This record gives sequence, structure tokens and C-alpha cells, in this order.
Amino acid sequence: MPASTRHHRALAVFVHCLGILAAVPALPAAAPEAAAAPRPAAATPRPAESVPRPAAPTPRPTAPAPGPTAVTPPASVSPAPPAVAVAARLPVAASAEPTPPSAPPAVAPPSPVPVSAPPPPVTVAVASESSPAPRYRIHVRNVGNSPLDTTVRQELPSGSSPTAISGGGQSSRSGGSTAEVTWRLRLPAHSTTTLGTALTAVAPGQPLTAPACAFTSDGTRPYDCATATWQAAGAAPAAEVTQAPPWRRYPVLLAGLGVLVLLSALVVYVWRRRRGRRVTAAALATNGTPDGGRGTIYPRPATPDPRRRRRTPPVWLLVGAAVVVLAGVIGTAGWTATRQVSSIDTQKQPTSGAWMGTGVSGPVGVPLRESAFEFTVYRMTCGAAGAAGGTGAAPAGGRRCQATVGVRNVTGSQQPWHGQLQRAYLPGGRWVSTDEPATRTANLGRDVFADPVAAGSRVVLPLVFTVDGRDPPQQLELRSGVFSAGVRVHMP
Repeated sequence: MPASTRHHRALAVFVHCLGILAAVPALPAAAPEAAAAPRPAAATPRPAESVPRPAAPTPRPTAPAPGPTAVTPPASVSPAPPAVAVAARLPVAASAEPTPPSAPPAVAPPSPVPVSAPPPPVTVAVASESSPAPRYRIHVRNVGNSPLDTTVRQELPSGSSPTAISGGGQSSRSGGSTAEVTWRLRLPAHSTTTLGTALTAVAPGQPLTAPACAFTSDGTRPYDCATATWQAAGAAPAAEVTQAPPWRRYPVLLAGLGVLVLLSALVVYVWRRRRGRRVTAAALATNGTPDGGRGTIYPRPATPDPRRRRRTPPVWLLVGAAVVVLAGVIGTAGWTATRQVSSIDTQKQPTSGAWMGTGVSGPVGVPLRESAFEFTVYRMTCGAAGAAGGTGAAPAGGRRCQATVGVRNVTGSQQPWHGQLQRAYLPGGRWVSTDEPATRTANLGRDVFADPVAAGSRVVLPLVFTVDGRDPPQQLELRSGVFSAGVRVHMP
């Protein structure tokens, strides 16, 4: 038998044995008591005459039978019925096998449902006036059914100061850096109160943004916020930066130059080739003799005509074309790299790089939109080192900074966000994430990051950052996800 056949047979026997061993555990196993107990005799039918019957008891006149004997006579006791009963119960016990518990259904865990926050009892609207100097109107409305005490604060742009305040407002410094105007109001039910401010212009024609917020009576938790940007009457809008037309862009010009050089080289090659063909045809027309094809007295030995080889482009043309193409590629790559390097902002932190959207920045009070959210920072205040406020006592050597932030979901689906992605940047490039326990305390025990923001909804809430040192944060970085470009808000 060939060696290959023996190997195949041995392999077939080995696989067959493995199949038998794998099928043995699948066979039904008998119950231990059923395998141990012998088959009862009563299960096999016997003739009626072979069964012995006990004789009838003979009464004894001398001694009466005892009570138990009289109640249960020995004639009624037979060993066959119990055997039959046991034999009838044995198959049932042997056939009953414990069934394994069924696996739970594969159901995906429920996604968190966005909790729709109740509408605030106080709403705020801010509008700017078309006037030579910055002027704002603040409309505060109580939508509840009962009177309400509230504190309204308007953040003033950096470098400006109020010239007129209506409604009994007071001007003060917020955190020692920026000015703000504060009103303490008692709003009747279903009423609207209009407040007004006039500011000094920082620079002629420069737009100024002044947000305003309505807080609870203690001034810690915001009800609602709004913002408006004043622009001088008759001021021309900022010119939009448009891209240059395609024929004025450097990559297109370089590509066009390369194509032009290649076409010129191709035209020169075709012209030289046709000229060579004409010279060759003229030489062949004279039969290759110096006398114009006429005969001679002495015959000349026949010389074989050399075979015409296929003409190839000259080396100088190939080298020139390769140099032009290489120069075009290097020039385009260098120009693109130069543009990208020059557009890099060296003041940005490493976290500004992202995969989704383009990072935007702006001042306080300006809505800034990224891929999923529109963020607006209305106010930022920092307490004293170690001072206890509405967010609890600050750690030793640190202080709490609270930012009033508006978040609007601009997508068509619910969007989660995370506290560790919201950062405050300190001088020197250091940054801290949101202090989530302090933020939960500022929001009356509610975890604002636990539930996603519903589609098209807007929330206004405080975010708390715990910083060390005496300098307040210079920037706030807010984003919806890890791969989102996010927004940057410059603090005044």
C-alpha cells in the first residue's frame, strides 16, 4: 500500500474516533436510581392461577382478635401493588431531566433619554439700539403666576463704562477685572420690565457685545440669559474674505506652467521627427549613389542597407520633462506646506487639533458654533482663595471660578457632552477641567453631564472650575466631543 494511502486511512480513522468521542456527551444519560433499580417482576404479566391467594382466616372463639388486627386483616395485604406502583413511577423519574436555565434575551441597554428641563420662570431678551453711542434695552419677563425676586446683571465689554443706567441699577466690578451693571427687581406675575443702559464706545465703529442674565435672588443660579451686539449706525459691515479665483492660485499656475512646458516639448519632438522623415525620404530617392542614380563603368559591390531603428525621444527631452514635472511637484508641495505652517496659530493649545469641524474663537457674549453645539459664555466670576460660596468651600490654595454658559443643540438628534472636555486655560498654558462635584452643587445636586441635550433645545447653566494661583482663567475651551474642534472664549 502506498505511503500516501496509509496516511489517509490513518487520518480517516483518527477523525472518525474524534467524531464518536464528540457525540458521546450528547447521548441521553439515564437517571442513577433508574439504572440501579432492577426491573420489577410486576411489570411482566403473569397467569392468574400462578398467583397464590391466602386462605380465609379462621375465627377463634377462645380469644378475640386485637383491634389493629380486626381493622386491617392480613388478607388485604399484598406485596404486588407496591411493586407495581414503584415500577410505574420509575419511568417518570428516569425521563425527567433538569433543563438548563434559558439565557436572557440579547437586548441592548437603553440609551439615556434626554430630560427636558422645565421652562425658566424668568426670561431675558436683549436688543441694541441704532444710536451713535452703544445703547441696550433689556426686557425681563416673569412668566409665572406669582411675584418673583430676581437679580439682573449685564456684563460690560472690556474698556467701556456706563454713562446712563435706568431702573435703579448699580455699576460695580465683577471679579475685579470687568464692569457690570446690577439690578435687584421684584417682578409681578406675568409682567415685563424694561431696563436700559448706555455705554462709552471703546473705538469708533467697533462693535460691542453686552450680555445680560437674570439670576435667583441670591445671584448664584441663572434663570435665563441673552446677548446683543451694538454696531454704529451707518457703519459698513466687515468685508467678507473671499478666495481668489482658480486662475490666480499658485498651485493652478504651477500646474498650468508644467502643462505648457510639456506641450512645447511634445511639439518640438513631433517637428524634429517629421523633419527627419523628410531627410530620409530624400536620401532614399537618390538610391544612395553620388551620381544621382546613374550607372558606372565598373560595377560596385552591393552594400546591404542598414535596418532602420525605431526613433526614440532624445535624452535631453526626457530629462527636461522629468525636471519640469519634479520642479512642479516640489513647488506645489512647498507652497502648500508654507500656507499650512503660516496658518498655524502658535497661541493655541495642543487640544485645539480635532477631526470634526473648524475651531472658532470669540469674546464673552458672542455665540460660537461648533459641529454639534452653539456655546455662549455670558459671565465669568472668581471667588477669593479658600472662600466658601454657593459651590462649597474651595480647597486650600485654590479658588472657584464660575462661568455662566448657554448650550444649544444645533443638530437633529440628542447630543451628550462631558465635563472633562470643558477646560479653563490659565497663564502659562496650564489648564483645568470642570470641577464636577462643585458644578453639581451649583446646579442644586443635578448632574448636568449625565443626560444628553435634546435636539434643538437650549440650556443655561453654571460650570465651576477650581484653579490655583491668583490669576483668573484667560480662555475657556468648550466642545461637544473628543474629536470636535470646539470653541474658545477669550476672557476679558
